[in-house]
Amino acid sequence: MEHEARSARQLWVEEERGRRRMPDPVRNAAVRAVMITSVTLIQAVVAFLCTVAGAWPAFPVTVTAVASTVVATWSVLDVWITRQVWLQRNGVVSEPSSTTRPPIRARRGEDRTETAPLSEAA
Repeated sequence: MEHEARSARQLWVEEERGRRRMPDPVRNAAVRAVMITSVTLIQAVVAFLCTVAGAWPAFPVTVTAVASTVVATWSVLDVWITRQVWLQRNGVVSEPSSTTRPPIRARRGEDRTETAPLSEAA
């Protein structure tokens, strides 16, 4: 009785998630990308504020912000590439889907069987 009362008042209830957890390499790349992108955004804001204020670090910060933008773009692409590589190595079930077309030989054989009765009927 006491156990049922405690479980009814439980603060944390686990719910089934709709999506599975990302693989470790993909999650690491995603964390890296978020951190690099956030630093890039901070640099862009600092560059803008230095430019508006006319401060001397405006030019060096702007140059580093542009370079960081290139690095951030690559880090976001790295997440996608890492995900594709992981799926290719570990996660893809190689089965044809129901939407794939049959091979050409099978289609030619079907065409011949479909047209044969029509030519005989005429």
